[in-house]
Amino acid sequence: MTAMLNDLEVAELRASVHGIVAKFGNEYYTRCSETLQPPTELWDALAAGGFVGVNLPEEYGGGGMGLSAISIVAEEAAAAGCPQIMLMISPGIVGSLLARHASTAQKRRWLAPMAAGTGKIAFAITEPDAGSNSHHLTTTARRDGDTYYITGQKTFITGADQVDALLVVTRTGTNSAGGAQLSLFIVDRDAPGIDMHRIPMSFEITEKSFTVYFDNVPVSADRLVGGEGNGLRVAFDGMNPERVIIAAICNGIARYAMDKAVAYARERKVWDVPIGAHQGIAHPLAEAKIALEAARLMTQRAAADYDAGTDPGETGNMAKFLAADAAIRCVDQAIEVHGGSGFTRAVALSNMYEFVRLFKTVPITREMILNRVAHHTLGLPKSY
Repeated sequence: MTAMLNDLEVAELRASVHGIVAKFGNEYYTRCSETLQPPTELWDALAAGGFVGVNLPEEYGGGGMGLSAISIVAEEAAAAGCPQIMLMISPGIVGSLLARHASTAQKRRWLAPMAAGTGKIAFAITEPDAGSNSHHLTTTARRDGDTYYITGQKTFITGADQVDALLVVTRTGTNSAGGAQLSLFIVDRDAPGIDMHRIPMSFEITEKSFTVYFDNVPVSADRLVGGEGNGLRVAFDGMNPERVIIAAICNGIARYAMDKAVAYARERKVWDVPIGAHQGIAHPLAEAKIALEAARLMTQRAAADYDAGTDPGETGNMAKFLAADAAIRCVDQAIEVHGGSGFTRAVALSNMYEFVRLFKTVPITREMILNRVAHHTLGLPKSY
């Protein structure tokens, strides 16, 4: 049962998380990113407060407060200048999915350390030739007795070097329409037959991405999550929270940028007048604020839908769409307000622009979101 937070509890949660992360600040995040190091000290501080497992079931050591709560944690960490992608991956995607579909034994084995912050699991679905199109996945799991053997390749697997295991989406059969029958397995990261290679990026964040190769990797049948052939339905109970937490992170970064922009617009004076007094500065910031608050409301609604057991496919995708666009707008306008100094390390805005621009495209493009809304929400003919 997911506990619903009242207004006071929400405010306390926000203040507690923001207070912890603000002690580290964007300088710490930037240093970790540039040195390709995970933000271990920050993660441990959040874990010590019980915040990395706030969404997970209480009986396994979590807070029992659902997607709404972990979204708040993710937003506040980002608003304090330290966006935490691992919150989205391990407790967000994998933890949400395991809470709904794992066996009791699997929950004891994996959710308890995840809630404590001592265990992490990455999510491996994307493939070079299929992207995240589940119907075209080619990584296979072949059963022989009580063991499955996984062969294939996954790419853009974020945080794979930080985790104990990977939750791997595999093909275990083909349906009558030629699509993949999917099954999910928890695979130890150091299992024999796994080979990982980091993907160099044009900009770095604290969580690196990898191509992961599986060469006949043995996995015991008790690592199968949700039953054989049920993987698509199971996976969406992780991918929908992914959209929502991405939205929350974008909202947090947008707040971070707006706080800097507004403070500068108030204090920076030209001809003895604060630049924020000019409509050319004030109005674009006001428009950015409106877009941000609309995105935050949709994010809260999507999280509430998931926690209530309602399908959040529509609201989650809308939240991700709105939040990515709002964050890009807020960061861009914050840079504009600062002028040339907006590109300096001291102001620390331009690195956040690259970060939020990423989420306009991944893990699902805005065009695919528009396709979904047009077809499923508006009832228009399918275009793909």
